[in-house]
Amino acid sequence: MKKLVLVLMAAVITAVGVSAEVFEFQYYEGSKYRILSQVNEDVFINGVYSHTADILNKISVHISQVDDGSGFLEADFITFERSAGSGGVYQWGQDYTSKFWRDRTGHYDIEPVYYMPVVRNVPLFPGRDIQLGEKWVGEGNEVHDFRTNFGIPEPYEIPITVNYQYIGKEEKDGRVFDLITIDYNVYFRAGNRYPRLTSYPVRITGVSEQLLYWDSEYGRPYAYEEQFEFLFILSNGATVEYRGAAEALVIQSESFNRAEVAEDISNTLKEADIQDVEVRIVDEGVTISLENIQFLPDSAVLLEQEKVKIEKIAEILKKYPDRDIMITGHTALAGTEQGRELLSELRAATVGDYLLKLGAKEPEQITTRGMGARVPLGDNRTERGKRKNRRVEITILEN
Repeated sequence: MKKLVLVLMAAVITAVGVSAEVFEFQYYEGSKYRILSQVNEDVFINGVYSHTADILNKISVHISQVDDGSGFLEADFITFERSAGSGGVYQWGQDYTSKFWRDRTGHYDIEPVYYMPVVRNVPLFPGRDIQLGEKWVGEGNEVHDFRTNFGIPEPYEIPITVNYQYIGKEEKDGRVFDLITIDYNVYFRAGNRYPRLTSYPVRITGVSEQLLYWDSEYGRPYAYEEQFEFLFILSNGATVEYRGAAEALVIQSESFNRAEVAEDISNTLKEADIQDVEVRIVDEGVTISLENIQFLPDSAVLLEQEKVKIEKIAEILKKYPDRDIMITGHTALAGTEQGRELLSELRAATVGDYLLKLGAKEPEQITTRGMGARVPLGDNRTERGKRKNRRVEITILEN
């Protein structure tokens, strides 16, 4: 909390003389942006340290409609995780899609079937002038996906009362933003809501303290920093505690001509005489498919000749420094489903780590996923089809 106090003191000093502001969300039909969020949390089971989680959240947002100042947001949320302190690439964890309206003040109109976003109606503005130093209160909620951990089949909603204060102007990344503090305490009793389940949360307590950098030019947040602690008391008496910090950055999506990028990459690959590589335009962006990529048998150890191929592709990726990439591993139909899934995950991670070593991208720009044999491009009954299915795909993402 010491850092938080120091930042706030600096903000107050620099904000002297700032007039009242009106904060409201702005929506532009057809616009797209990304939110990159990183979470580092320590997990304690029954008061004993269990592990540290390093989580990356990537959110792609498309505003498809605007009506009377409200925007209809279509958003894809993907969570990734890596071993804490590894510095390597992030591996795929879970993905979600949500569609909802949000008005000028920040209030959501969202169906109860969606799990994302977790925190809703935050920030929420009063719809009037806000003076420097002024405080206000808004009602929000958190929604959690407890299907895997506890078997709860629907989104688990927790109401929150959120406290806000406008601190003033603050510089970040060479620009000046409006700085707003956000904090809320959670004390929620669920009661005997799921009597048939073995273990589920019956009481949740916690605190979240945030700094929000508001971008008045775009009418949306630019970044936030958070420190949090949450304690889950379960129906069987066990406890799970999360302590950590998070930060996020909103990135405006630049125009991306997929056809032009695909043609440029195809020409470069042809000039470099790189074999067994196909370039495709996909919904997510442009995919470079490394077909029949060679590893040591039943392993994720790349053969030396394949490293040369990836080194050349790394130079291609450096031409698009602001674009994230997703690396997806695929296998032919051999062995068990679980074995294929694991092998494809490990091989995608190997390619990702090598591209990271080559400086093709920053760690947070590379994410990996294994698909096993679930998405074949060829016929697994033929050797030619198997060669096509044994592949690693590198997708340059549009958003």
